[in-house]
Amino acid sequence: MSSLKDTLKADLTTAMKARDEIRTRTIRMALAAVSTEEVAGKAARQLSDDEIVKVLTREAKKRREASEAFAGAGRAEQARAELDEQAVLEEYLPAQLSDEELDALVQEAITESGAEGPKAMGQVMKVLNPKVAGRAEGGRVAQAVRARLAG
Repeated sequence: MSSLKDTLKADLTTAMKARDEIRTRTIRMALAAVSTEEVAGKAARQLSDDEIVKVLTREAKKRREASEAFAGAGRAEQARAELDEQAVLEEYLPAQLSDEELDALVQEAITESGAEGPKAMGQVMKVLNPKVAGRAEGGRVAQAVRARLAG
């Protein structure tokens, strides 16, 4: 079993003992998402820590999007609950790249791939994605690459 999954299970026990409902609810949801991912496909498998980080990133993104939807609908209490869950999930994710760090990685990937112009975005993304995996959202990375290639 991966160390991140062990950490999640241990933290769930701690949160339950502390009667921390937000953490308990969020970690249970995260473990359920991991379990679902483990049995998805043709054969059950154990997820690596990197795969668990991807699942947690996806779940955090869902919480952020749900919060925006609730806020837009005037449901501040539900929006706050979604943001609270997102904050708990982000504790288990790697630190996000700053804009400066992302720009430096984008420039390095452009240089490495020899890409020029907006049509070469795919080449740059192919080089860049493994370097930023889990540390920056895909849309943010694509926007930075697009801006750099455009001029």
